[in-house]
Amino acid sequence: MLLIHGLGCSGADWAFQVAALEQRFRVIVPDLPGSGHSSAPQHGYDIAEFAAILWSLLEHLQIGKTNIVGFSLGGAVALEMATSRPDSVPRLGLINSLATYRPNDWRKWMETYVAATLVRILGMPRAACLMAARLFPNPWQRAMREHAALAIGAVPATSYLGMGLALARWAILDRLSHLKSRVLLIAAENDFTPLAEKRDLATQLGADIVVVRGSRHGTPFDSVEVTNASLLALLTDQPLPPPTRWVSDSPTRAQSLSLAGSIAEEHALSPLLLD
Repeated sequence: MLLIHGLGCSGADWAFQVAALEQRFRVIVPDLPGSGHSSAPQHGYDIAEFAAILWSLLEHLQIGKTNIVGFSLGGAVALEMATSRPDSVPRLGLINSLATYRPNDWRKWMETYVAATLVRILGMPRAACLMAARLFPNPWQRAMREHAALAIGAVPATSYLGMGLALARWAILDRLSHLKSRVLLIAAENDFTPLAEKRDLATQLGADIVVVRGSRHGTPFDSVEVTNASLLALLTDQPLPPPTRWVSDSPTRAQSLSLAGSIAEEHALSPLLLD
């Protein structure tokens, strides 16, 4: 299975999910071009091009079929991959993702252009602190907040802006009918983009949707238990966890989690470049 990270992230940021998945699946956790250890793309940032690059990676690894899970921007790339090769993606997981990020309402406009303005004015490290505080505002989320600030702050501003603006140009609404995957949407109750739009997308795709109460945009981080249980249900064709479990992690559980001890940690420390 392939895990595709979001904007300002890298493959290493799937550590909480990899820890639950790597004993049962061959897990591929690449860095998108311009993120983590991967160099910036030569011809600019483009969601469809990211999808083509990841298919090339899988061909290099001699993988013909794969389940795919994408978070935020990674969900857009995942949708591109699954619609371009419908028979090659049996299961598709989308976490806080949409079928278009074009700024056609005020919330999408704010997410695109306010963030870009902050990066241009403040620079990545200071803008990253504000972004991390918005993602993880609770006092007990301090470790996640500090990790996010460091991870986002290390992304080159040109890469962050290029990816964000590529996402704002992207839409796949006219190609959703090409999908053949079993689809699961995981959506945060308090995500930064409209929950109603995610519900509509689930209806259009005939997909299951898990709405995580209390979660913000960083659901793979602030709601590890329900995220992992839901993904395992998708990947093993088992029933989803009951709605009573669709809640963000408690402070006690969140503070017990560690980013250490998985292949994602090795990925973070590796000097390997995937061009």
